[in-house]
Amino acid sequence: MTFILPPLPYAIDALAPHISAETLEFHHGKHHQSYVTNLNNLTVNTPQANMSLVDLIQASYGKDDQRGIFNNAAQIWNHTFYWQSMQPNGGGQPTGLLLDYIVRDFGSFDGFKDDFIKAGISQFGSGYVWLVMDADGRLSIRTTGNAACPLTDTLTPLLTCDLWEHAYYIDYRNRRPEYLAVFLASLANWTFAVENFQKSR
Repeated sequence: MTFILPPLPYAIDALAPHISAETLEFHHGKHHQSYVTNLNNLTVNTPQANMSLVDLIQASYGKDDQRGIFNNAAQIWNHTFYWQSMQPNGGGQPTGLLLDYIVRDFGSFDGFKDDFIKAGISQFGSGYVWLVMDADGRLSIRTTGNAACPLTDTLTPLLTCDLWEHAYYIDYRNRRPEYLAVFLASLANWTFAVENFQKSR
């Protein structure tokens, strides 16, 4: 088995003007591709080449001699999840039970948005901000640094926003707060989040 770059779930220019085709060409075509290439090089002719990304992430997590494998496998998974967390004409808010849970756990949908943006701004350096659900069905917002992801904490990710500068610098320069606000207002794929929520219940 060879790890491959998953295609974007929309056209390269479909998220414009919020995220440009140029950003996606670099972010998906170069950064995401580099993780795929690196992982294939690290696992060639080993049993790890036949593992799923999730199994590989969990098996290599926390092992110093597997750090390269973990970082590249997790970044492939994280990026794929991030692409699915956006859609053309996205944003707004979820419907049904997920919205009820958000209101329960954050006080209101506006409360969730404020907390999500604050968490994303507060994350030092590179990483991700996630909406996750724990085993008890409680929602929370988590940030992870670099390649880390909620899968290693037995949390179910519902939605994520990439905080690495290459995710937004071409379009927003260093204005991460604006990028996060636009993500929620115009890009967030709540249909995808609802699907993840329903699968985990």
